[in-house]
Amino acid sequence: MRFFQVIFKKIGKDVTTQQLMTVYLDHNAAAPLSQKALKAMEAAMASQANPSSVHKLGRHAHQLVEDVRDRVASAVGAERENVTFTSSGTEACALILRLPGRSRLITSAIEHTAVFENAPNATVAPVDVAGRIDLEALKQLLGQDASDSVVALMLANNETGVIQPVAEAAELAHSVGALLAVDCAQAFGKIDIDMNALGADAIALSASKIGGPLGVGAAIFRKGLSPVPLISGGGQERGIRGGTENVVGIAGFGGALSDLSARLCSKDHIRSLRDRLELGIREIDPACQIAGEKSPRLSNTTSIAMSGVKAETQVIALDLAGFAVSAGAACSSGKVASSHVLKAMGLPEEQISSTIRISLGPETTLPEIDGFVQAWRSLYTKKNSNHAADLAG
Repeated sequence: MRFFQVIFKKIGKDVTTQQLMTVYLDHNAAAPLSQKALKAMEAAMASQANPSSVHKLGRHAHQLVEDVRDRVASAVGAERENVTFTSSGTEACALILRLPGRSRLITSAIEHTAVFENAPNATVAPVDVAGRIDLEALKQLLGQDASDSVVALMLANNETGVIQPVAEAAELAHSVGALLAVDCAQAFGKIDIDMNALGADAIALSASKIGGPLGVGAAIFRKGLSPVPLISGGGQERGIRGGTENVVGIAGFGGALSDLSARLCSKDHIRSLRDRLELGIREIDPACQIAGEKSPRLSNTTSIAMSGVKAETQVIALDLAGFAVSAGAACSSGKVASSHVLKAMGLPEEQISSTIRISLGPETTLPEIDGFVQAWRSLYTKKNSNHAADLAG
């Protein structure tokens, strides 16, 4: 997807226009805002009212929120009354961990920081070199009675795209009385999600991963299960999340859901583009390392190492070449830090420090993939030329 028209003004001269053509390959950070989401938000802004108000405009806003609640529930096989709107996927993750009577948390070693930083004292279950949770280790950590425990396990990893054995983990957890909280943010819109099939007691979603606006999410619980609120006051969202609902953002969430089926149907096409990208890079560097490639992965995600070139250097160079990618997760206030996910997989530091994440979307085209491979080739060739010059010197 190509973004941005930059307008440059020169003092004393006419305005000139230059196209800054950027191919967006960072969909796991946030999908571009869909046109249906934008139109829904514009309509909601035109008649802003508090959904808790009893007058006509308030009732209209309330109905809008409830209609989207129905659609979110339907999208994941949940009951509408168990959907709570939040300010983000991060808040949703924090909320699904706060289950009453559960003092112990067990997480996998590759969870998003939205889980880790809300569970600082959690027991951590390891993953294997392929990036999937070690179910035998989880079983040992659960013990014979885990009725005081919540297991937090993401459905798909945001960095590698590796899909976790959530249903199997749910069976282990429930067999000893534990509950399972699942971060579904990254998987949303990329694979089918059904709470009952997963065996999840609670899940977290983010609107921005499916073309909705930034700053809107949802925490969803199985029937009869309510969390301890993070924010109190006002009684909104059945007392689970205080504060006036973000009607405009929720409207955008609903607009994005209109494209959910089309997104899911596009996954095979996206996989073919991802596979072409990986094949193209393998032809340039047969020894390149792709994290998690032996595991089931989201069709849009690849994490590739360019040996000898720091990830941040690659991100900057590719940005200058017109391609937006990221190094690991893009949720650390713009910081590029060493990936805890790749570390947990036991990958060598040289691979960890040189891995970038490329994530595609329904808008991604074949020419963009071929263009990216050529940009990667240029950087790789330059790296090898510099190395040869150093040896000659």
